[in-house]
Amino acid sequence: MLKQFLNLKLSQKLSPQQIQLMKLIQLPTQAFEQRLLEEMNENPALEAGSEEDEYEKDEFENEDYDDYDDAESDRNDAEDINIDEYLSSDDTPDYKTQANNYSDDDDERESPLAAPVSFHQDLINQLNTFILNDDERDIAEFLVGSIDDMGYIRRSIPDIVDDMAFTQGIYTDEATVERMLQVIHELEPSGVGARDLQECLLLQLKHKTPSEYVELATDIIENQFDAFTKKHYDKLIQKYNISNEQLKKAVHEIERLNPKPGGGFTGNNKITENVVPDFAIRIVEGELELTLNGRNAPSLHVSKDYQEMMQTYKESKDKSGSQKDAVQFIKQKLDSAKWFIDAIRQRQETLFVTMNAIMHYQEEYFLEGDETKLKPMILKDIADLVGLDISTVSRVANSKYVETPYGTKLIKEFFSEAMKNDQGEDVSTLEIKKILQNIIEEEDKKKPYPDDQLAELLKEKGYPIARRTIAKYREQLDIPVARMRKKI
Repeated sequence: MLKQFLNLKLSQKLSPQQIQLMKLIQLPTQAFEQRLLEEMNENPALEAGSEEDEYEKDEFENEDYDDYDDAESDRNDAEDINIDEYLSSDDTPDYKTQANNYSDDDDERESPLAAPVSFHQDLINQLNTFILNDDERDIAEFLVGSIDDMGYIRRSIPDIVDDMAFTQGIYTDEATVERMLQVIHELEPSGVGARDLQECLLLQLKHKTPSEYVELATDIIENQFDAFTKKHYDKLIQKYNISNEQLKKAVHEIERLNPKPGGGFTGNNKITENVVPDFAIRIVEGELELTLNGRNAPSLHVSKDYQEMMQTYKESKDKSGSQKDAVQFIKQKLDSAKWFIDAIRQRQETLFVTMNAIMHYQEEYFLEGDETKLKPMILKDIADLVGLDISTVSRVANSKYVETPYGTKLIKEFFSEAMKNDQGEDVSTLEIKKILQNIIEEEDKKKPYPDDQLAELLKEKGYPIARRTIAKYREQLDIPVARMRKKI
């Protein structure tokens, strides 16, 4: 038998406005501008630009909505909508034709779009200079299609032969594919079509002007590649019975080669998005001054056209059902526009307050620019200062940049854990990493310090760090082991 019963429980849920605010806070400047344009395209009641006079602005900010909402909250009919609740604005809606926060001149500019030849198309074009029959050209073009963006063919010849037979209906043998691969190896850039790094370097050395050191470098790569990659220079000197200077010049020839021949192709490069700082910190008369990028503070207002439609409905005596549906739609768009404007204002306040706390927490660094002055700082430290949740601080710090007198920095880089020095004082792990990096930069590259010796050197400077921690910090700094740092 089905029984009915009541169950009372409490739960916390975020309102749609809170969710929208959290999503806006985590967006960096460029992503925020894109989100702003999307919202304006979706909601015609939201418009960009300043209002015509301060009266209209004050009217929006000071309008008393509470009295109306309290008196009319129980009514759902469209006739009960308070028309005066909504802000009037400019006569001409121009949000679809103007970009936010740019001058009128910028709207008229058109940037030409580059249409470079792709890496693979360039290789195909070069094949046209070779005399090949139809079958050979089909095989050569298939090989070009098998080259990855770095310029390598990562597949074996038997696999390529089978693939051509099953997918292209091209039946050939391994010898013919090998012969066509030699044609590919004649293409530019040198080294393209190689099957591994060793072959790539040999192909490039083959195209260099012959000399004593090029021949020595070729012999080393061809016959002593393993010893070279492990930097066993003493073995190479003994093997070839050469001087240290001769080996140094041969290694120099190798270091000038490109291990990724396809990676440097202009048409193959991805467009790099410029970093737009979300904040700027200046030093004015010995004091820090923080500003928020103006592109994070757009001028928005509610459409006057929509307000006029509401006013027309209010003054109309005969209200049909279709008119009531229309005015409900208008009210929904106006509410959404006001919510969005309010969310942007809250976003500006949250970003500024949080970054201001970070700036003052790391004031010594921002005044001097010395990374060893960075204090240990975690998200909770800033959250406690500004009275926000840790997740909110994380959203502000993530993917956002600040322009400082010492360059543009990623905000989350200022956060670090604390470690104790030999005097029991808390020091930032960033400070230890900077000192470690300085030690490695100043070391004798002929005899680089191993990790255990680096640990001893840091201990002498007052930082008792374990060897495994040194290895972890070294990897985070993208610094290779001592053997790989060795130079002749």
